[in-house]
Amino acid sequence: MTHDSRLQDLCENGIDVLILGAGINGAGLFRDLAEQGLRVLLVEKGDFGGGTSAAPSRMIHGGLKYLETGEFRLVAQSTLERNLLLRNAPHAVTPLPTLIPIFSWTKGVWAALRTLFGSTTAARSRGALLLKVGLSIYDYYGSRANVMPRHKMKSRAKTLAEFPQMTPRIVASGLYYDAKIAGPERLVWELCADGMAANPQALALNYTQISGHAGPEITFTREDSSSFTTKPKLVINAAGPWIDRVNAALGEQTKLIGGTKGSHILLDHPQLLAMLNGQMIYFEADDGRILLVYDYLGRALVGSTDIKAADPENVRCEDDEIAYFLTSLRALLPGLPFDHSHIIYAYSGIRPLPASDAATPGLISRDHSAPVQEPTAQRPYPIISLVGGKWTTFRGFAEEVADTCLARLGQPRRISTRALGIGGGKGYPADPTAKSRMIADAAARGGLNLARAEALFARYGTSLNDLIAHESSHSDTIRLPHANAYSALEIDWLARREAVEHLSDLVLRRTTLAVTGAINAADLDAIAAIIATAKGWTAERTTAEIAHLTSHLAHINRQALTP
Repeated sequence: MTHDSRLQDLCENGIDVLILGAGINGAGLFRDLAEQGLRVLLVEKGDFGGGTSAAPSRMIHGGLKYLETGEFRLVAQSTLERNLLLRNAPHAVTPLPTLIPIFSWTKGVWAALRTLFGSTTAARSRGALLLKVGLSIYDYYGSRANVMPRHKMKSRAKTLAEFPQMTPRIVASGLYYDAKIAGPERLVWELCADGMAANPQALALNYTQISGHAGPEITFTREDSSSFTTKPKLVINAAGPWIDRVNAALGEQTKLIGGTKGSHILLDHPQLLAMLNGQMIYFEADDGRILLVYDYLGRALVGSTDIKAADPENVRCEDDEIAYFLTSLRALLPGLPFDHSHIIYAYSGIRPLPASDAATPGLISRDHSAPVQEPTAQRPYPIISLVGGKWTTFRGFAEEVADTCLARLGQPRRISTRALGIGGGKGYPADPTAKSRMIADAAARGGLNLARAEALFARYGTSLNDLIAHESSHSDTIRLPHANAYSALEIDWLARREAVEHLSDLVLRRTTLAVTGAINAADLDAIAAIIATAKGWTAERTTAEIAHLTSHLAHINRQALTP
């Protein structure tokens, strides 16, 4: 079924569940409900994964620091979901060995106990004894569906031998394993695509906004000024930091969100990447806050801040945050230079945390909840708001809310998503030999050399088979002028199959071109020309798309693209 025919069917015959917001929580729930055979519509005012879900630390982690606040259930769920994602999305999620520098042997024990029992002002310092206990508990919780080694402690001498540029103030270090995600925005899209592929009565729409509501009906308007009206049985508000605003648009006044701002920078720093050697350093800044630095697709990703903020529409990494990152890196790694010239990208987002009066933003819970506004005489459908949560736990959160929806609708669960592959993780080879065979076969069928097939498989997983089957006037041998790891064939394939409506969708979210600083102005021109042909854009539209994205990138990076 086409998108238009799906939408017509849903509007004419009713919707079981309407989901507002296509961040990771909304997309995860959409896939789950679609797999259950429900009639479900997902609506996003911008692009899929274009809000908070595009601004994480790009880690899939169990939440080691949540042990301090006694959130053991959250750590148990997070470590399990991390392990499941390593299995279900291996094309996107990979292990990340993580080193924690330690600056004392016993410091922080009493502060940690105060925090555990509810203090919101305890000092943020963690010695070797405290860390050893924490890592042991972390290993225990991560033992379910475990796919990674246990932690180990390292002496000061061994740590400095491996990281000679590190400050000699350390007394030891701890090594444990979490995971990272190559393209969080792509995974959001893949969840939406999987839901639509699983169920012809499921549809995900981007660039669609609420324009009115009356009684059982909610009306939406799309970018082309067309509109449609729905009659949902249940409404899920998955708008993240916009939750209270969306509830207000439906006539409900709530105060559920008390967000905090998290910013990151990416550095072009070969010396730092060589020293890291594939490991992340997870360290305390001088003020006790936790920061991280690791190799993200050939760039050094540094994050993150945690500042109370409430405006998700106007957020960027500010000068004081950049100064904080650089100062903290210089203190940790005095043997390496750090300055503004290393920065090639910066981004920021608002975490949709629950409203809280905690004095320290870092102590606001990252757990999730789903409060319900029950039906009223004027509004016959309940509104379930998805508050809080974290990237790693989206599947578990979606499962909990999906079960609530199924119970309210009197429908049974047909399938569990616990072992369900995502996007290019579906049908992923079980071992290295099978993986090599699959890549070699794809190379032969697509007329690619083996190295190119391996690079594309690393980027798209088993979706590589769809790429090489794509009929196009463009060739994989024709590459972008500067970002030559991407081809004209890839851009055409993405533009035609992944709901790309704007140049920014492809550059910022369907690819990692922007975040890794891989593009220049000539690349934007080449990409826009390919999309224009695929989408039928006029010359004026194409020029406007380039100008808009160029301005956006200059705003967040404070510098123009190179020619």
